[in-house]
Amino acid sequence: MCAHISDGLPVREKDTSGPPVGQPPPPWATAPWDLVVIGGGNAAVVAAMAAGDLGARVLVVERAPRWQRGGNTRHTRNIRCVHTKDDFNTGDYGFDELWGDLCKVGEGPADERLARFTVADSESVLPWMHAHGARWQKPLHGTLHLGRTNRFFFGGGKALLNSYYREIDRRPEISAVYEAKVEEFEFEGPRCTAVLVAHGGALHRVRAKAVVCASGGFEANLEWLRRYWGDAVDNYVIRGTPHNDGNVLALLYAAGAASAGQERGFHAIALDARAPRFDGGIATRLDTVPFGIAVNTTGRRFHDEGEDVWPKRYASWGRLIADQPGQYAVSLWDAKVNHLFLPPMYGVERADTIAELAGRMGLDPDTVGRTVDEYNGAVVPGGAFDPALLDDCRTKGLTPAKTHWAQRLDTPPYYAVGMRPGITFTYMGVAIAPDARIRREDGTPFDNVYAAGEIMSGNILSTGYMAGFGMTIGSVWGRQAGTEAARRVL
Repeated sequence: MCAHISDGLPVREKDTSGPPVGQPPPPWATAPWDLVVIGGGNAAVVAAMAAGDLGARVLVVERAPRWQRGGNTRHTRNIRCVHTKDDFNTGDYGFDELWGDLCKVGEGPADERLARFTVADSESVLPWMHAHGARWQKPLHGTLHLGRTNRFFFGGGKALLNSYYREIDRRPEISAVYEAKVEEFEFEGPRCTAVLVAHGGALHRVRAKAVVCASGGFEANLEWLRRYWGDAVDNYVIRGTPHNDGNVLALLYAAGAASAGQERGFHAIALDARAPRFDGGIATRLDTVPFGIAVNTTGRRFHDEGEDVWPKRYASWGRLIADQPGQYAVSLWDAKVNHLFLPPMYGVERADTIAELAGRMGLDPDTVGRTVDEYNGAVVPGGAFDPALLDDCRTKGLTPAKTHWAQRLDTPPYYAVGMRPGITFTYMGVAIAPDARIRREDGTPFDNVYAAGEIMSGNILSTGYMAGFGMTIGSVWGRQAGTEAARRVL
């Protein structure tokens, strides 16, 4: 028994939805598209605009409702690209420095060839973005100290997306459909011939000459994460969209796509333990760690809080906390530094003594007191304390050491906040060729299926991250996928 979908061709019995009787399919479901772009965030809309620039007819298929469109891009603020000093950056940031920074985070680039292309191509991204609607704001000051290396979006990621979608809306060759879920790819050999899209209670067969998959990772699929992390997942917070459940990634694997990236790899930060389970975004991030000490539930320190400047190391703290008992840690600091970072949005615990503060955080006061005493006794007075630089304020004879920004916790009142791992996106995705086509398990690429953004970030990132680079990957590879796909089909 077969159900019927909007073009009248039969599908397998599992596809039980169909268009309401007597109601024609929507125009987007039967239009002759050159490209179908799956996803609605930065990588997807960049791919759509890049293909449209070459004259391609493009359909953007976004899983989320219109008000929630844009995936994790909604929560971003900036992008990290090769550039020279101008009104929006305080200094030059060349290829060698950006490449060197990328090599220092985590285990370095996953695929050096693709990573080098990403860095080199980023030099042309900023003017391309501006020409397609992006607007910038003056350099910011504060915890992350990114004014030289990163370009900030005027109004943040949501404003950037709105600008991009306004650009799409005024271009007749590009259309977007919301609340549309891809249910299946149809293949003839290595070529995708159609995408089955569920929308409005009906299932539509959408035909296209090429497909760009830019639908994010699987971080919102807790059961998928559980395969690698076990019950620790119950204590994770997903700081981005709840729609990144890996549905498209699973369909690609079922079609024979090769994987890239570590199964347990993800970009995760220290997040306020009181954050909502999904979609809390950047507002729930904590910037307190470099300014004091962090202890786990046993009341002991577990890592160097001053390992490197925060834009290169902030993302390592999600993984560090994920490895602690109960996936929980507490950040402690004193009055000397309380003005140096954005205050946690849910407030903090405050007390006049460390013992009182520890008790309020559910920690053993005696153990935390000894930890603070040991830390204070190991602090070596260095030069001037400067959170923007790798200063000489450090500890001596302490394990783990604090290698920079070490100051005694000795000025009441004292402050604390609980932290959990805040997962931004996963690294395991599909392997790609240099033209952004997705590779199959035998190493050869699909004829006409491309990938961009978080779904292929594991080709570039291994275990580390640095601020703004996810937007770089999405912009570079969105443009690459859209351009190469359009050139192939036009």
